[in-house]
Parts: sequence; C-alpha cells; structure tokens
Amino acid sequence: MLDDTEIAANAEIQPIEEIAGKLGLKTEYLERYGRFKAKVSPEGTQKKKEHRGKLIMVTAMTPTPAGEGKTTTSIGLADALSQIGKKTVVALREPSLGPVFGMKGGATGGGYAQVAPREEINLHFTGDIHAITAAHNLLAAMVDNRLHFDGSCGLLDCRRVTWKRVMDMDDRVLREVVIGIGGPLRGIARETGFDITAASEVMAIFCLAVDLKDLKERLGNIVVGQSPDKKRVFARELNAEGSMAALLKDALRANLVQTLEGTPALIHGGPFANIAHGTNSVIATRMGLQLADYVVTESGFGSDLGAEKFFDIVVRTGHIPPPDACVLVATLRALKLHGGVELKDVDNENVEAVERGFPNLQKHMENISIFGVPFVVAINRFPSDTEAEIEKVKELCGKEKTRVALSEVFTKGGKGGKDLAQEVLQAIEEDENRFQLLYPSDMPFIEKIETVAQKIYGASTVAMEGKTRRKIERLERAGFGNLPVCIAKTQYSLSDDDEALGRPENFTLIVTDVSLSSGAGFVVVYCGDVMTMPGLPKVPSAEKIDVTEDDRITGLS
Repeated sequence: MLDDTEIAANAEIQPIEEIAGKLGLKTEYLERYGRFKAKVSPEGTQKKKEHRGKLIMVTAMTPTPAGEGKTTTSIGLADALSQIGKKTVVALREPSLGPVFGMKGGATGGGYAQVAPREEINLHFTGDIHAITAAHNLLAAMVDNRLHFDGSCGLLDCRRVTWKRVMDMDDRVLREVVIGIGGPLRGIARETGFDITAASEVMAIFCLAVDLKDLKERLGNIVVGQSPDKKRVFARELNAEGSMAALLKDALRANLVQTLEGTPALIHGGPFANIAHGTNSVIATRMGLQLADYVVTESGFGSDLGAEKFFDIVVRTGHIPPPDACVLVATLRALKLHGGVELKDVDNENVEAVERGFPNLQKHMENISIFGVPFVVAINRFPSDTEAEIEKVKELCGKEKTRVALSEVFTKGGKGGKDLAQEVLQAIEEDENRFQLLYPSDMPFIEKIETVAQKIYGASTVAMEGKTRRKIERLERAGFGNLPVCIAKTQYSLSDDDEALGRPENFTLIVTDVSLSSGAGFVVVYCGDVMTMPGLPKVPSAEKIDVTEDDRITGLS
C-alpha cells in the first residue's frame, strides 16, 4: 500500500513564486505564508476578466464512510490535463479539523495525487477557518451582550435567539448547552448549542461572496433571532457586519498552493455538503477561470448533495458559469457496499455484488443528466480491484451509453489520469451541454423540497409536522420565497436513512425542521437524523496522529 506521507515527503515541491508564474501571476500579487503557500491579491486578475476557462466539476456516487476519492480524482485529473499541455488549476475546499481528527482523516488527496504542503493544509493552513470561527462567534458574543444590557424588553427576545456558536471540531457534547448561569454578571441564562464551523452560515457566506462589499452585505443580512414582538432581528441591527468583515478581510483572498506534480491549486473555504452547500469559494473558482484554460473543482459527497447544491445554489447566483463537464467518481468498494456486501468485505472480489450495487451509480448518472451537463464516469481504482470487476462496470456503463474511464491517479499520478482527461475533453467538445436548473426560483418552498426529493433522491413523498410546514409558510409570507433550498441529510444514502443503501425507491423523505440563512441566500431543510455538530468515532484519527522531534507529523492520512 502506498504511504501518502512518504510520497509527499519525497516530492520536489516548487517555491510558490514558480507556481504563480505558471498562471501569469506576478509576485507582487502574492502574500506569502512561508515558501509554499500564498494568498493571491484580487488585483492580480483584474486585467484578465475577459478570459474564461472551462469548468469541470467532480462529484461521486453515494460514498462509503472512507469516501470514494473525489479529491484524489480532482487532483489527478488536473495533473493529467497539465501533462497533456492544458493550462489547468484545481480548486478545492479547505479541510475541516473535524474530519481530520475524526473518521475520514485529511483531505489533501492521496498517493501520487496530492496537494502540498499536506500537513499545513490539513491543519491550520493560512488560518481562514479560524477566522470564520472567530467572526461567527463574535456575532454570538454581540447577541448575548445585547441581551445582557437590554434585558428582556430590548431588541432581542432571549427565548427566540437562533444564532448558535461554532467550533472547527467534532464534539457531540456541545450540541445542546446552557449558557449564562451563575448570576447576573454572567448574562442571561438560556439554552443554545454549537455547530461545526463548516455548517456555519458565515462559512456559506464566505464561499458565496464575490468581494468585500458583497461579504459585508451578506453578513448584515444574517438573522440572529426575533424581537419580543416576533420580528426578525438581523446582524446589521447589532452593527456587527463591519467587525465580522474585518476578521475575514485577509481570509477572503484565495490560497495558492500546488499538487505534487506542480499544478497550481486554489484551496479556499470549506462548507460540508451534507449540512451546507459543499463547494469551495466562488472567489477561488472565478480566479481559476480567469487564470487558466481548465478549472477542476469538486462538490462534496454524491450528486444528491454537493452536485445538486452546486447547480441549484452556487450556479444560480450567476457568479460562476455552469460546468462544461462533470466527472462522476465511482469505486468498486462503494458498488459492492450498495450491492449488499458488508463494509469489512468490500475489498474482496465480488462481480455479482458490483452488478447488484450498480443501480446506485445509475441513479447518480441520471441526476447529472437531469441538469443536462455532459459527464464521464471515473472508476477510481483501488489496489484490491480486479480486472473482472472493472470490466463489469465498463460493461454496465456501456449499456447506459455513458462515457467511462479508468482512473489510476492514486498509484500513477497524472499519468494514470490521462485516459480520464481525454474522455473529459471529448465530452466538452462533442457532447451537448443543455444545462438547466432543477426548479425555478419562484416555485413554492414545499414544491422545491418535493422536486429535489422526488427527482434527485427518488422519494415518492415528503412528510413534515404541521409546525414545520407553518414555519415554511411564514418564510414565504416574509418575502424569502425566491430562495433556493439547501437540504441537509445523510451522505450515506440517497434517502434520509443512512442504512437504506443501493437505490431506495418509493420512500418518504422526513423533513424535521427548516431554518433561514438569509445572508447566504438559501433556506436549510433538515431531514432525518442529520447533525450539524458531528461526534468523534469510537477510534478517531486523532488517536493515530503524532509529531516527532524533527517536526514530522505522522498518522495524518
């Protein structure tokens, strides 16, 4: 098995000035963070606005708990495009410390398809997520400060504060907390809780804003709670948007790093796709499109989550164009899991299980087709995969008249992604792109939810309690009816039940709550048992990570 740490340690990482030079960026537009990281000033692309590269979005089938290698595939595809002479950038999300120390580990790719410097990117990087955490919690502190000095008859009703606190870590005990106890000098006692920073509305705003002016306006539009007469109270009424933006000012500049093969990489922002919209910043993607001929980006988890939200939330803003092509990552491990094989046995050959699990991939293929974007299925090869299993997937994709390519970027780097790169280029040049949004903005909220549930998940109906339905109706009456929906649900199933593997059909999607993210510009719809503050697994990655006396970090996979 390849050792990611050893591969990264032996790679010849280039000074960041050389990487910037590949994009035509002058060093005067770089704010260096050591030798191999830099933030890019927006002035560096102001004269390149007429250039518009091709956008390739990478998504996946319903994943196993370890993930199916979207980031690895994205990096390897970018390297492959670079190897065949295409000026390419890969645009990715910043890793959250929650998964890094939790179940999945790091998020910088793997094998010979990694971004570097991997340890720094996986840990504190340039401090962007810390800045987002600070800005979010500053607003929370200002909310409680107003409650303390105004009392129960002020701007905010302490019983109707909706703004929680966040931290960038998995910590289940913070989901529900009581604050302000211990006497009048501690503020007003009330129930609240913590979300993970990746689920913060500030994170979503950070990734959807196009510049500082847009950022401040969106921050001011955050709803923090209600007044005693049940009117919404916005962050701008607390005069919070200026100080929050001050904390985010430097973070708003995109981060430039590189792959192990020297392909430029823009890594910026980090919303999850199961509980948020799941795509790197608009600023980074726009910058890539101005600087390169091809931009490879990814959306979190499967097409039912990250891809749907990429289309219906991010592209809907008009800040970036629809993708010119998509890549749908599939693995034999996931196919066998959805074919009824237990997780512990997915590395064993089982052609029959691959065929039984294919309907899950088939549904994701249908989902991309619904949006009208050309796509290629990428078989992300694992060492245990057999030729018989691979040929079965190719045969099944052939019956669907779908483009398919084997991706071996993990073991071979860009060289192992050339077939995939050529297939993607052919899809861009030869296949019709008839992009369309899933639903119009003026569709009623409940119909939007039903449309996503039925067309993308395969549900037959949607169910919710009367209080949830009334909350939706109030949002529409208040003038928010044109916003898209951001559905929060499990990533492990097309349904809202993480044990419903394969291709669930004729099920009922259970909506448990909704909340308004007016600054981000969408309504969050919570389904099933989804949690906005994850917990650590029984044996977290944190137990395996260590640092040696020579500052080498081990166990960060």
